Amino acid sequence: MGKNHNQEERIEKISYKIRESVKLIDIMDTQLLTFWNFLSFFLLLIALYFFRRNSSSKMAENSSKSIYDFTVKDISGNDVSLSQYRGKVLLVVNVASQCGLTQTNYKELNVLYQKYKDQDFEILAFPCNQFRGQEPGSSEEIQNVVCTRFKAEFPVFDKVEVNGKNAEPLYKFLKDQKGGIFGDGIKWNFTKFLVNKEGKVVDRYAPTTAPLKIEKDIEKLLRSS
Repeated sequence: MGKNHNQEERIEKISYKIRESVKLIDIMDTQLLTFWNFLSFFLLLIALYFFRRNSSSKMAENSSKSIYDFTVKDISGNDVSLSQYRGKVLLVVNVASQCGLTQTNYKELNVLYQKYKDQDFEILAFPCNQFRGQEPGSSEEIQNVVCTRFKAEFPVFDKVEVNGKNAEPLYKFLKDQKGGIFGDGIKWNFTKFLVNKEGKVVDRYAPTTAPLKIEKDIEKLLRSS
């Protein structure tokens, strides 16, 4: 009887130690989890701080710039300072000669240009071959297609890249000023940026937005002082 009693005591002591050990492990786990949660939160705060500081610096830098600060190449490779368009409303478009949107866009861009070119309005077209290779020609070939086939009279510049590390600085500026719905990158040919008389981007339009759909926005900017 006494022997059984001693065994029961030993079992009870062992059970108690096990329960206390489990409690201790739980406490340590909780403390460890709390520590890692705190550390993760602290690191997140640091990341947010630097992200906001970089974003603020970038926004401040971009807000102090205008489209007039950039120099680009014309279709013949000559430097063109965009400051020559100071005081004008601009529509900047990345174009391609072999796209399904080409015919409609050039047709309507021509309509806009003929209607408003004498009212301080200009269209700046930048050929780009980044979207399924739909602008593969040389500068001479592009100029021939644009002027002969599409009868465009507005300025057509040298071929550029609009996305990636080699993107034209002008396009980096345009995208920073007006990002897209699903990221800032240009999604396709004939993305359009509308620039006011102060050289600031005021709107961005998807490739599928027909140029004539932008007419009211252009008129509004033309009426502004």
